[in-house]
Amino acid sequence: MTTAFFSDELCFWHGGGNYAFTLPVAGLVQPTSGGLPENPETKRRLRNLIEVTGLTRHLSMRGAEPASREDLLRVHPDSYLAAFKSASDAGGGELGLRTPFGAGGYEIAALSAGLAKAALRAVLTGAVRNAYALSRPPGHHCTADFPNGFCLLNNIAVAIRAARAEGLLRRVAVVDWDVHHGNGTEAIFWNDPDVLTISLHQDRNYPLDTGGVEATGGPEAPGSNINLPLPPGCGHATYLHAMERVVLPALNRFRPEAIIVACGFDAAAVDPLGRMLCTAETFRAMTRQMMQAADALCDGRLTLVHEGGYSEVYVPFCGHAVLEELSAAPVSAPDPLAATLARRQPDARFDAFAAGWIEEMAQGLGL
Repeated sequence: MTTAFFSDELCFWHGGGNYAFTLPVAGLVQPTSGGLPENPETKRRLRNLIEVTGLTRHLSMRGAEPASREDLLRVHPDSYLAAFKSASDAGGGELGLRTPFGAGGYEIAALSAGLAKAALRAVLTGAVRNAYALSRPPGHHCTADFPNGFCLLNNIAVAIRAARAEGLLRRVAVVDWDVHHGNGTEAIFWNDPDVLTISLHQDRNYPLDTGGVEATGGPEAPGSNINLPLPPGCGHATYLHAMERVVLPALNRFRPEAIIVACGFDAAAVDPLGRMLCTAETFRAMTRQMMQAADALCDGRLTLVHEGGYSEVYVPFCGHAVLEELSAAPVSAPDPLAATLARRQPDARFDAFAAGWIEEMAQGLGL
């Protein structure tokens, strides 16, 4: 059985308009050469790297059809989709918060969701061992009717509900290790006891009004949501400890039929939108943990869907490490920052402080 990699060049053609970092160019905000942090290069350069190293020869390289309107309507109301399509046809705009898009943005977002849908379906039908969807634009901040944080459609939610409609899935766990809180996925499944949503994120980063540990699910699904807001500065050891102490026990308690990872790389040490100290090896190790959990709980059914990560240079190495682990391919792309980032990891005192933080949350969650 193989690892599938889903991507499409058109997803790299999504544009965010005239922005400088996260600010629209106006007044005293000058244009920049890079525009929005969410730009094509982090994703395109990941695909380029796996081609140059030869890792693509060990993956099943695939595309997908866009998610249909029927697929999207299972998550997003018709009024939102109509407004999005109208603005897209008229040349683009911005419907929510930090979600600019250009002409054709609706179709590209539907394609991004389609990649996630196809990746999950390939895993659930047994066509592949596991899968990675290089989705763009990302999705985990988008609620049912409000686009947010570069996210225009909730790719993972669309994939889950499409799989359910086909009778392929009932209970599923979503583990989100993007550095920002997965507020959209949380909101969409807030009252669904058959979807466990877990988000590890930097405390009080983005969004500022969500992501607290006290948010544990709606009245119809108590305990179905777990937030792990981590203090800025956490690195490799703390992330792996959070996975071991909270995420893996929570998965074991929930017993999902499949695991989906919202795979953001913005907890990496050189990311412009995060203040964490993860490395490519951190993402490799967390992928290994997820594979072991999937093997133990749900016959290995594991799908990763790309979310954030804004370092054009470093994201490709993080993604390559994840794909090496997923595929067990005898190909590597050595981390060029490994030695430097190893020296920048928090000391034992900080790790002990963070471990205490995690232990307090774990006990509060009954784990």
